[in-house]
Amino acid sequence: MGRQQSLAQLKDNCIFDLLVIGGGATGCGVALDAASRGLSVALIEKNDFSEGTSSRSTKLAHGGVRYLEMAVKKLDRVQYNLVRDGLRERHILLKNAPHLSNRLALVTPLYRWIDIPYVFSGLKLYDMLAGKRNIGHSRLLSRKEVLRRFPTVKAEGLKAGVLYYDGQFHDARLVLALALTAEQHGATIINHVAVSGIIKENGKATGAKVTDSLNGETWQLNAKVVINATGPFADQIRMMDNPAATKILSASSGIHIVLDKRFAPPDTGLMIPETEDGRVLFVLPWENHALIGTTDEPAEISEHPRPLETEIDYLLRHVTRYFNLQVEKSDIKAVWSGLRPLVSDPKAIDTAQLARDHIIEESDSGLLTIAGGKWTTYRKMALDTVDHVLKRFDLFAPQSSCQTEQLPIRGGAEYSENGNLELRDKYGFDADVATYLHRTYGDQAKLVAQLAAEGYGARLSEKHPVLEAEVLYAVRFELAERVIDVLARRMSLALLDTKATRQAVPRVLKLMTDELGWDQKRIEEETLLVEKRLTEAL
Repeated sequence: MGRQQSLAQLKDNCIFDLLVIGGGATGCGVALDAASRGLSVALIEKNDFSEGTSSRSTKLAHGGVRYLEMAVKKLDRVQYNLVRDGLRERHILLKNAPHLSNRLALVTPLYRWIDIPYVFSGLKLYDMLAGKRNIGHSRLLSRKEVLRRFPTVKAEGLKAGVLYYDGQFHDARLVLALALTAEQHGATIINHVAVSGIIKENGKATGAKVTDSLNGETWQLNAKVVINATGPFADQIRMMDNPAATKILSASSGIHIVLDKRFAPPDTGLMIPETEDGRVLFVLPWENHALIGTTDEPAEISEHPRPLETEIDYLLRHVTRYFNLQVEKSDIKAVWSGLRPLVSDPKAIDTAQLARDHIIEESDSGLLTIAGGKWTTYRKMALDTVDHVLKRFDLFAPQSSCQTEQLPIRGGAEYSENGNLELRDKYGFDADVATYLHRTYGDQAKLVAQLAAEGYGARLSEKHPVLEAEVLYAVRFELAERVIDVLARRMSLALLDTKATRQAVPRVLKLMTDELGWDQKRIEEETLLVEKRLTEAL
């Protein structure tokens, strides 16, 4: 569905069953769950889908090894449930989005003999909790095996290691796929539309005042239930509803740096379970690069948090500590920061205790806020939210139970492991391009390949497998409205290589200008915006 058609549906004065505010993992998950049950759904996102927290994760679908450790140490049932739910949802994600997710081997190097039984027993318990959904058995590695799997890890003092498995996924593409799958099930999905106020009748939330961020047009959206799924910005929407509402959110920031692929093997990640200040550090293969993160610092809530030099220094210092490599700032190809929303339950006895699981809050007006949780459990959060809606509000859903456990995500329904070979043989793509298209678009890759065959098969960067055809596909079929939407979220170039992204901007701008008919004012606006994002923060 094109943007103009979506806007027309949002403006025709109909009353949707649900209005979902927020186009991240949780919001798009709620929209898909509700639409697949037969409810009428509108979803609006102020910026672009997954522009905030949801595209700035460590790209791991996991139960949470550290959560399990805390569950055992403190007999904490909340932590235990979070691990259990995470492992179940990991299995569902790998099954329903096979093109955007994969199993990943992770090695934990151990430098003290006393740590070996402790870490190994913890990871075996992790396997046991996964049960029949386990994706690989943990095992001890000798010192020699650790160095073979991860040759760059520091050998001095290394005693042994533990190998375990978790899931890895493409977060920004998955959010987009959720949105497009919801649209296939009848939801009206649109980005770059912001909420400026909550509409009420007789004290009950019945919609929102919204503004098109691209042209400034304002109108009213009507809905039987309004759902606030805006992540770190949930309090802003809550206070539109009730200026006296008690805040439930604080935030910490986490940065990731991207290095050349030589810093990580192509099929194995490294997990340092505890740095000197108690944090977890990952070094992961991602999109043919090495992804390193993450930090954890108190932060102000802002739309595009900037990476701090102290955070960059922290990661570089620890990379040097655990690797036989000297890493300099000049080695960094990209860096980005994201916010973790830390949620306290206002109805809990001890409101100072930050909730590690998600909460669903219903205000006096009926505004529902879903907040907390973690990326891997987005589907469970959506399920709980829609179940709450059907229990508390007078709505009829043709399918009363959740449908998403068995629902393929767009691109995954007819995905074949060998689809990259077909792309290479039929369209003559280089091997890296064929593999990239196959893993990025799944069973939709042929549509991109057809555009490439029509004269748009050139690479946007010599060092990366991204194509001109993807720009047109993003505009025509993936709701991309801005240059940065394409470069940072429809493809991952801006998250991987800032220099290559700048070099690609003129061609992407030209392709979008020709496709969308932009005037000179819009061209200048897009040029300034993409440079602002690349310079300050994505």
